Amino acid sequence: MDPPVKVQPRRSILDRPILIAIPILIGLFITRSPFFMSAPALDPAAAEAKPWADAPIKLVTTPQYETKKTDIFTTGATHMALLHNAILRGYNSIYQQAPHVKPTDKSDFIGYALTWHKFVATHHDDEEATLFPKVEEVLKDNTIWEGTHKEHEAFLGGLAQFEKYLRSVEAEPAKFDGAELAKIMDGFQEPFDRHFHSEIATIAALADHPNAPKPGSPEEAAASATFKSWGKSTVTKAGTLDVVPFFLLNLDGTAEEGAWANWPPIPGPIKWGLVNIAGAWHSRWWKFSSCAGGRPRKLYALQ
Repeated sequence: MDPPVKVQPRRSILDRPILIAIPILIGLFITRSPFFMSAPALDPAAAEAKPWADAPIKLVTTPQYETKKTDIFTTGATHMALLHNAILRGYNSIYQQAPHVKPTDKSDFIGYALTWHKFVATHHDDEEATLFPKVEEVLKDNTIWEGTHKEHEAFLGGLAQFEKYLRSVEAEPAKFDGAELAKIMDGFQEPFDRHFHSEIATIAALADHPNAPKPGSPEEAAASATFKSWGKSTVTKAGTLDVVPFFLLNLDGTAEEGAWANWPPIPGPIKWGLVNIAGAWHSRWWKFSSCAGGRPRKLYALQ
């Protein structure tokens, strides 16, 4: 007589927690990732087109697009202009949407606006502490940023007031008043606008400085490396979970005939991860951004 067959007890899914965790993680990713946010494309030509993030402050035309020059200072000024335009789209997207934010969205909007402030503040600090001294060293001239320093001082007081107001309502978002925030922004808009355009012209003009490195020289290579290394680090060290997604979600790859669609030169999978994995941490904030996937989109609060 054959021995009885030993029946193995059927394992429950509860015995395999990984099988439960995987769909939960996927579900969280789908619901929180900016990649899956609805982002209606903007059609500026449409008759009913609403305000977008190209006003009230006009965006900067890049020197390379305008002049077709390729020297290190024109190139450096161009990359700075692209970074500035992300900041300006951030300013404009906050200004345009602030008076229209719904009560249920106020906390998220405050987070978005505070991230913009952090972006601007760290950008300013990094220029003053790192970039400006290095360029002065290259050109052997410590007077080249005199006007720029004064421009910074002209808007820093208003920028501090912007943060102070948002911090005052951060714990009680219901008290947020979009009209009040827009009024504060009006107070520093003119010097902010002037500086973020003027600095680009200042950098581009350094190509004509008497101590500008000669094309093809070791000094030019060193100066080029200075701009590149600063550009790579200035945004990432400001904050991977907040400033980086903010920056990438306010980049318009269609601008200037799509000349900068692949800027910054980050491998696609890494850029995707910075937006959709790192960005998922504060995912609810990014619905207020001006772009998605490198294309302009309708401003959320104006829909």
